[in-house]
Amino acid sequence: MLALVRDMTGDHPCRPVLVASSDPAAAGLARAAEMGISTAAVDHRPYGRDRAGFEAALAAELDAARPDILCLAGFMRILTPAFIARYRGRLLNIHPSLLPKYPGLDTHACAIAAGDMQAGCTVHEVTADLDAGPILGQARVPVLAGDTPATLAARVLAQEHRLFPAVLRRFAAGDRTPVLLKAAGGSAAEMTF
Repeated sequence: MLALVRDMTGDHPCRPVLVASSDPAAAGLARAAEMGISTAAVDHRPYGRDRAGFEAALAAELDAARPDILCLAGFMRILTPAFIARYRGRLLNIHPSLLPKYPGLDTHACAIAAGDMQAGCTVHEVTADLDAGPILGQARVPVLAGDTPATLAARVLAQEHRLFPAVLRRFAAGDRTPVLLKAAGGSAAEMTF
């Protein structure tokens, strides 16, 4: 979230209007408030299995802020098809794997267990199918001998902080051409594919 907000300056086509979380204790809420950005916490726990109720409360906060684009950064709730349809074409998510490989959880452990030479992250448009929407960008990192899920996650996270802002900037300008960032250690040049 911070990487996105920090990038939204100068000639960037976006400005942050709301940082929302399903966890009222999320550190990002306090950081956003310190930066003068409106915040909303919609705690999912009181809703139990009532996903529609939770999503209605979340949508009320979002609709009040009137965002043009919604970026899911660390939002670990699976959204219903109805919620996704409400914001179709405006929901972006970052996922810590090179989709279509390893949708869902435990992506770094999966890459290591499979003996992959590269891992990374993907920004994609959110659709009703989990982690299966159109790919808008990817960044790669090498999987090193001796990597643990934690060490690999740290390298991927650094690339997430580069990739999501680059994709958002392009997407907000109306360009859905995917962004491909070279693996760490290579040129920092941005490429498209």
